Parts: sequence; structure tokens; C-alpha cells
Amino acid sequence: MTSQTQTIELDRTEIAGSLVTLLAVGAGLGAAALYYSQPMLGVLGQELHATPNKIGWIPTLTQLGYAIGLIFLIPLGDRFDRRTIILCKAAVLCAALLLAATANSLDVMLFASLAIGLSATIAQDLVPAAAALAAEANRGRTVGRVMTGLLLGILLSRVVSGFVAEHAGWRSVFVGAAVSVALLGVAVWRGLPRFASTMQLRYVALLGSVFRLLRRYSELRRAALAQGLLSVAFSAFWSTLAVMLHAEPFHLGSASAGAFGLAGAAGALAAPLAGRMADREGPELVTRIGASLVVASFVAMALLSSTDVGALWVIGAGAVVFDLGVQASLIAHQTIVYGLEPAARSRLNAVLMGSMFIGMASGAWLGSQVLSAFGWQGVCSLAALAGTCALTVRFWPANKA
Repeated sequence: MTSQTQTIELDRTEIAGSLVTLLAVGAGLGAAALYYSQPMLGVLGQELHATPNKIGWIPTLTQLGYAIGLIFLIPLGDRFDRRTIILCKAAVLCAALLLAATANSLDVMLFASLAIGLSATIAQDLVPAAAALAAEANRGRTVGRVMTGLLLGILLSRVVSGFVAEHAGWRSVFVGAAVSVALLGVAVWRGLPRFASTMQLRYVALLGSVFRLLRRYSELRRAALAQGLLSVAFSAFWSTLAVMLHAEPFHLGSASAGAFGLAGAAGALAAPLAGRMADREGPELVTRIGASLVVASFVAMALLSSTDVGALWVIGAGAVVFDLGVQASLIAHQTIVYGLEPAARSRLNAVLMGSMFIGMASGAWLGSQVLSAFGWQGVCSLAALAGTCALTVRFWPANKA
């Protein structure tokens, strides 16, 4: 490796802790941008004069933008230097967050939300970077550490945005997020080495190869479908929680809604344990355990939560359990997918994460509709059904996927 290119084609027996930290923090900040708006939806609905159904388009378009970016942008990581791609996306994400901070209408906010989703795929450029740097024997653990950063970014973003919005206004949340992404860009420019491309296909052929990978590997199809279904449950819960808490009988503000992110963060902290279990016992077992936890938690919330203060404890406990299940399943699915074809990790990741965030977008839209029509128990029932379908997929024989 020359000092000029700093290309990653080196001994992978060790990856510096500081570099893992950079990847984890970067993934967390990128993914967090997707969720800053969720605890503020009740406040945004009032200020932008939008009904609950219309305000639900903010998380829906954010997740949809992310899914589009995963499918059409993430495969570029196999063709070009990931470091350059990460830096470009950081610049776009910073601009999109600033646009959201200055939005005075729902239309502008929706456009900014779509742009945030597209550029926040920076997080999914950093995860395969970690897989490329790690030794095969430690890949699950390394990816698990980076995913812990990503998942904590997702969950703690709600806590931070809810608190800041209540005390300094919702616009300050997006300004602070833009500053953090700008600092991330500087850190990546200084600390992340360059990556060699693993293939030389043109862009159209590159996208076509994504679909060939999907046809070739039944395990990829099964992982993408199961994680997509779990994401429906995850997003239906988090995209409706703030709206439910803002209404009668709770009348809770953004800070209270965001505080539930702490419960989810407790579950995310177990992600490295899932990576170790996947390395030791095999990822298949982890996917089934994770999906089972999701089903059990949402069934309990559907049966036990009601419109009184006791419901808040049930919801908090359920958030710990189902977040643990979703994140454990994701780590296991990534372990499966990244091992299929090392030279195609970005494209394989695009399929898995694209399916996941299509599920996120679907869950956000379905959750808002179900909440309006059937209330909170309806949302929990929808999530339990999605988790049951995911568990069923994980019991399919691989050759039938």
C-alpha cells in the first residue's frame, strides 16, 4: 500500500479501535438523520398545519428516499472508492438538514425529508467498509460494533431531538444535525483510508448485477424479506408513537416521546452479543430468536397497553424487547449476506438494506393509517403480524426462498 493511495488491500488481521469508532460514529450520525423528525411530528403537524395523515408523509418519504438511495447509490461502493462517496454524501446530507431547518411549509419539509433519506445512506457505505477491513473470523464482531453505533444513532436521535426541540425549538435540531455531519466529513477526510474498487462494470450493468445477485442467492432473498417485514413492525411503532403520546389522554411533548428512545437503545446495546452469537452458533439461530422477540413484545403490547399511565410502562418494556429482536436479526442477516460473495458486499448490502427501508417506509405509512382507523392497539397488532410473517420466512427451507 502506498502512502499516496492508502488503498485497502492490506492485512486484515487487525482493525484499529479508533477506526472502528470512526465508522461506528459515522454510521450512527448518518442513520440518526432519518429519525430526528419522529419525536417532533406532533409539533411539526401544528406548526406546518398538517393533519396526522399528512404529517405521516415526513417519515415515509425519509425512509423511501433511503430505500431508493440504497438500491441506486450503495452499489457504487463496489465500483468507486467508498471514501469519496462518503464525503460527497456528507456534503449533500448537511445541505438537506439545513433545508429542513428553514422549512416554512409542508412541501419544503417533504422535499428535504426525501433528500435527507437519499444522502443518509452514508451509513450503509460505512458498514460494508467495516466488513472489508475486518478479518473473516472477526467480521461478525466488527460489524456488530459498527452496527451498535448505527443503531444507537437511530434510537438516541429520538431522545436528543425530542429534548432539544422542547427546549430550543425544532429548527435547532436540524441545525445541530447539520453541524455534526459536517464534522463527520472532516473526520472521514482525515481518518478513513481509500478503498480499491472490486469491479469495473458500468453503472447500468452494475445495477443489473444487483438483480442477478438477488436471483442467484436464495439466502439473500430470505434475509431481505425477513428483515423487511421486521422493519415494517419497527417503523410502524416509532413513526406513530409521538403522535399517539401527543394526543389524549397523555398530551406529552417531544421530550417525553423522545425519551422512549432510551428504552430502544437498551435493546440496541445487545447488538454486539448478537454478532458474537452469530460467529459462534451460526446466524440462523439468531434470526429466529430475534423475530420471536419481536412477535412476543408486540403481542404483549397489543394485549396489555391501554390509554392509561400503566400503558407507558408496558410500551417502554416492549420497546426494549422488540428493538433487541430487530437489531439481533439485522446483525445475523448481515453476517449471512456479507459472506455470500466478498467482492459484491456493497451490492449485497444494497439488497438487504433496500428491502429493510422499503419495509420502514411501508411501516411508517401503514402505521399512520392504522393509528387513525384502529388506534394504538391496531398499530401493535399490525407490528405483531409483520413479525410473525418474518419468523415464518426464517423457517422456510433456503432452497424455497
